[in-house]
Amino acid sequence: MTNVITHCIKKLVVMKVSRLFSLVMMFCGALTSVKAQDTITMNLKECMRYAVEHSTKIRIAQADNRDAQIDRRDAILSAFTPQVSGNTYAYYNFGRSIDPETNTYSVITSFHNGYSLSAGIYLFNGFQAVNNLKITKTAQQMGLTKEQQAEDQICLATMEAYCNVLYYTELEKALQGQVATAEKALQLAMRQEELGQKSHADVVEMQSDLAERQYQLTTCHNNLNNAIISLKDVMFWPIEEPLKIDGSIAQQSLLITAPVDAQTMVEQAQQTMPSVLLAEGTMSNARLALKTAKWQLLPSLALYGGWSSSYFTYPGRDGYVPTPYFEQIKNNRGEYVQLSLNIPIYDRLSTHSNIAKRKNAYDRAQADYDQALRDVEAEVLRAVADRDGAADALKQAETRATLQQEAFSLNGKRFEQGLISSIEYQTASNNYLNALAEQLNARLQYYIKNSVVTYYGGVPYINQ
Repeated sequence: MTNVITHCIKKLVVMKVSRLFSLVMMFCGALTSVKAQDTITMNLKECMRYAVEHSTKIRIAQADNRDAQIDRRDAILSAFTPQVSGNTYAYYNFGRSIDPETNTYSVITSFHNGYSLSAGIYLFNGFQAVNNLKITKTAQQMGLTKEQQAEDQICLATMEAYCNVLYYTELEKALQGQVATAEKALQLAMRQEELGQKSHADVVEMQSDLAERQYQLTTCHNNLNNAIISLKDVMFWPIEEPLKIDGSIAQQSLLITAPVDAQTMVEQAQQTMPSVLLAEGTMSNARLALKTAKWQLLPSLALYGGWSSSYFTYPGRDGYVPTPYFEQIKNNRGEYVQLSLNIPIYDRLSTHSNIAKRKNAYDRAQADYDQALRDVEAEVLRAVADRDGAADALKQAETRATLQQEAFSLNGKRFEQGLISSIEYQTASNNYLNALAEQLNARLQYYIKNSVVTYYGGVPYINQ
């Protein structure tokens, strides 16, 4: 009996341990999955794609596009299909009424039931239906253009925020290196002070330099956190979740693009930019609306048709035998066909006022279109000039950074040998740090400005 109990206890313990081990393995697997998820690094295109997929602006634009599709469908149905309506009624009459059989007055309670069906369509209404078809088609295309415009704006904002994060990330790495170098220089100065090779003033100068580097590192770290929050906000990324991005853009060498014909790019941009296409679509719709308003001065022609029938009985009349329901429906039915011509004579000048307003709207649309062309021309020329200027600045910044790195390395050796003062060493360190920051900034600025020029050349940001 004791052996059986012992065996059961051992088996129970083994089961508990096995279950506990399974739970531990599941927990470790979950942690590994979370860590693997945290280590996912997103490049610029992936950030753009995520921002576009989760943007509220895109969702609003897509809802507007669905409305435009509904308007297009309504315009088609209005132009090619009649408007059909049906009606029915049923009522008891307890007072004096006209007898439908004898056409005389009666005071007997009666029951009436009727049905009617009517349809009508405009044969000519000043080409309003045709113009509405064209207007809704243009509006549908404009909706897609607005969605593309919103996508381009989101991609550009994501690119700028992405580059800000890269800038402060690389700058933080450089400052960390500067802090490490300053700590080593301070240790060396303290050792040289003990040996009588440096004065206490030199040590204080190195301590001040280290404090300055640490302050710059802290400020850069705070700016990096703000830049990451800005990037998450643009991408609609959850603020509390970590976001890791690929920093290869800040490190890779960029090929300087050859100069382009600015005027050719202006002509191409004026045909493809969303702002120009939207202004052109608005102008086209305004022109069609003006034509429709002018045609309203002509008569309109409409065709109508209908069918009706009724049933009645006298429930309160003794000995009355009503005609059967379906026989009355058949006997009382009636049809009609109507051709209606409406001739406008005097409507208090509302039609003329509408024409004048439509003409003003068309003039405004033309002015907006001309302004859009002008704006695109200025934007393209400015973008090309900025890109070329950024290319020159990048070349100079890289040359300066290379020279300052060499000078800083030489001054470091000279400082270790006691050939220069701590102030001269700090100056060399500051010059090198500034050169690194300007080189990084010039590289990222050129990347953004070159992407803008490529966009004006007809390639969306997300496809570059």
